[in-house]
Amino acid sequence: MSIRIDEAIGVHAHALELRSLRSEILAANLANEDTPGFKARDLDFAGEMQRLDPGAAFNDSVGASRLQYRLPNQAAQDGNSVELAVEQAEFARNATDFQSSLTFLSMNFRGLKQAIEGR
Repeated sequence: MSIRIDEAIGVHAHALELRSLRSEILAANLANEDTPGFKARDLDFAGEMQRLDPGAAFNDSVGASRLQYRLPNQAAQDGNSVELAVEQAEFARNATDFQSSLTFLSMNFRGLKQAIEGR
């Protein structure tokens, strides 16, 4: 009986890749907090996960093509839509979710290892 790794680890590998991509996007928002005219963007993580084909390989352009502009709560006079508190909160939440996905993936690998070893 063979074990298909992609079936065994489920969606967690795709989730990690999307979380990583989202971290880059949020970091870019934070880095451009003082750039006049910069528009904060984000990735609809839940939408991207629903859209992924379980058998398809992940492609960075999948998420990048679906970036959305964030609507600011308080518009800045210079046209910048980055709100530091919002971006920091989203970055922290994304980091926590990344760690959760990493933990699930680690548990799956540990289970596979035990199955292979016959425990």
